[in-house]
Amino acid sequence: MVVAIPIPTPSSQFLFRTSRSSVSCLSLLHLCPRSKQPHSSTSFATVRCNALQSPVIQPEIKTKDSNKRSHFEIENLTTWLLKQEQAGSIDAELTIVLSSISLACKQIASLLQRSSIIQLTGGHGTINIQGEDQKKLDVISNEVFCNCLRSSGKTGIIASEEEDVPVAVEETYSGNYIVVFDPIDGSANIDTALTTGSIFGIYGPDRQCLIDIDDESTLDQENQRCIVNVCQPGRNLLAAGYCLYSSSVVFTLSIGKGVYAFTLDPTYGEFVLTHENIKIPASGKIYSFNEGNYDLWDDKLKNYLCHLRQPGSNGKPYSGRYIGCLVGEIHRMLLCGGIYGNPKNKNSKNGNLRLLYECAPMSYLVEQAGGKAIDGQQRILDIQPVEIHQRTPIFIGSQDEVEKLQGYLA
Repeated sequence: MVVAIPIPTPSSQFLFRTSRSSVSCLSLLHLCPRSKQPHSSTSFATVRCNALQSPVIQPEIKTKDSNKRSHFEIENLTTWLLKQEQAGSIDAELTIVLSSISLACKQIASLLQRSSIIQLTGGHGTINIQGEDQKKLDVISNEVFCNCLRSSGKTGIIASEEEDVPVAVEETYSGNYIVVFDPIDGSANIDTALTTGSIFGIYGPDRQCLIDIDDESTLDQENQRCIVNVCQPGRNLLAAGYCLYSSSVVFTLSIGKGVYAFTLDPTYGEFVLTHENIKIPASGKIYSFNEGNYDLWDDKLKNYLCHLRQPGSNGKPYSGRYIGCLVGEIHRMLLCGGIYGNPKNKNSKNGNLRLLYECAPMSYLVEQAGGKAIDGQQRILDIQPVEIHQRTPIFIGSQDEVEKLQGYLA
């Protein structure tokens, strides 16, 4: 665009300078002196709008690298599961089961966040099959899990810490998959708003044992024995994971091809992929044991713990951390390394944790991340359960740390 500005004589031309490149052509007109001579075609000088000679900055055009994710691009759990299905890693039914579990975890997370407000803290007044006092949210979370799995239409048998016996889903809603779970791990932490979690494992169908019952039916001994046989060793797991309820809600999952973690974004109400292909460090400087039971442990284990307390080559001993929630311990370990132990003792000859729905799923995850899990003698995933609520000792964590422990226990 060109603007004509009257100038008296060539010798009286003005040079305009300004620090702003956005001066308009009209403002230039006001700055120019008016000519006292009659206007003529020769008394006009042409001034370009860019007379200030400000350089024109061309926008930089960047070529998108298809291998790099945009800062604003997110991948949620549903999309990730569909990609795994398309790749042939899982089938459509398992995708639905995992989605139903993630929905249950969202509901439980919401209940936990509001537990004090809606009076869901404290005991329920009942005792579960292990003789433990049940919290209100133990019972409610179990119902949430069962309802989500039943409505998926792809689950055949459900085994839970809060159920006396496994539950066979009624024929109308029945599917093929066997799901074992602990709806609230670390429920003693609920009333003090500390870390809790949910644990789950998924097994394939066992065609030798198909049972159809309704909600009012009870299982006779033969059917109970049949369902127990469905409870397979951890090495047969098709998928396993946990959901951490803490400062963030994190859904961590493995389908046998690495470990992936998804963090709940409250803005969207979606689990968003935040940790891809997690690898546990080969060693660590954190150990997690309930040392209140120290005097009840055998001498070999005591010697190991004394070693951890001694300053190492860097002049520092191992750091002791104990959350009181298996999910919290394993989550920290996956990211930071170290070792967690829940050994047998004089009062608990078989340890305190349940094999089927606590130790086996967590051992599966840790091994997928490059770690190791044993009961002191053998691999956790090789133990054949003989009952639903069977307990086992467990030592789990970074490979180097577990192997060091094995040297002391040998």
